[in-house]
Amino acid sequence: MADLARLIDRLGLIQIDTVNVLARAHLMPLFTRLGAYDTALLERAASTQPRRLFEYWGHEAALIDVTLYQAWRWKMAEPGPYAWGRMERVRREQPGLVEQVLVAVAADGPVTARQLDTGQERQRTQWGWNWSNAKSALEWLFLAGQVACAGRNSQFERAYDLPERVVPPAIWAEPALDRAEAHLVLARRAIRALGVATTADVADYFRLKPAETLTALTELAATGEVVPVDVEGWHQPAWQWADLPRPRPVAASCLVSPFDSLIFHRRRLADLFDVDYRIEIYTPVAQRRWGYYVYLYLLGETFAARVDLKADRAGGHLLVQSTWREPSATALDQQIAAGLAEELARLAAWLGLSGIQVADRGDLAHALRQHIAG
Repeated sequence: MADLARLIDRLGLIQIDTVNVLARAHLMPLFTRLGAYDTALLERAASTQPRRLFEYWGHEAALIDVTLYQAWRWKMAEPGPYAWGRMERVRREQPGLVEQVLVAVAADGPVTARQLDTGQERQRTQWGWNWSNAKSALEWLFLAGQVACAGRNSQFERAYDLPERVVPPAIWAEPALDRAEAHLVLARRAIRALGVATTADVADYFRLKPAETLTALTELAATGEVVPVDVEGWHQPAWQWADLPRPRPVAASCLVSPFDSLIFHRRRLADLFDVDYRIEIYTPVAQRRWGYYVYLYLLGETFAARVDLKADRAGGHLLVQSTWREPSATALDQQIAAGLAEELARLAAWLGLSGIQVADRGDLAHALRQHIAG
């Protein structure tokens, strides 16, 4: 738990995504940094008092350091600009339902949307977002901070409760930060996590407005917490966290998921590592270049490969559906394949899978299969 707490402090948030083709997105950043950890620790940190994490719309849906809770109250107080169509429509057209749902959560929480579902016809126009009106009302209340996520069940559904029953009492008792103070706190956490970044990078970390982020960074520069810097090859001014440790060689060998904060901002990924990366989950199969759920492989200080991974839980295998060498990689194919094979073996063991199967797709597949077989 001490290792987990240090990562929460360092990263500030861990993105959530519902896709479970390999492992839930929020589980992977810790595996990338810690190796084979006990996922029950993360579950405990997010769903058991005193919580270290709370769920909210940070970057996207995310588990956020609970010490930042009061820095999000401004957004909860002004949810309108961040609401999407169906939840806004239910709030506007059925205020009585929204109030009924809030009363039900207060009486029966923690409770899922399914448990509150009134049986009305669901909207069928959006794949993956076919919400009932009760679910839409809950999501509005969640965005507005009137309900909170007490945890997720085995179907990965949110269980909603009143925020004062979710947020640790000491943090709940703290005063909310106003919008300017909150942006200062969030910009500080973002630049500390990133180390060196442009204003756009810092804004993207918590999905803040660039103008307000620039104001916050300028204030942090005035107090000496950040330093304006020029980065060779970058076309925009940048900022450096003033207490950034002195750089040292990095001997990494790890898989980085599509939702890892290291690669949140794709332009930053290209500028730092010369990697052009786009997730292709929603791309039609015939148009995918790399694969469905592609992880980047970091070897040393360079992204050396990318692999399309899937957990075949019924068959007990980790499926490597394609393996590609990164154009910017400097290591030899055999060196990349050897390190990648070891990392995939660690991943398979952590997921409880007994073997690895490598498909013959990608320019690094043959070399990887040799190392897996050997």
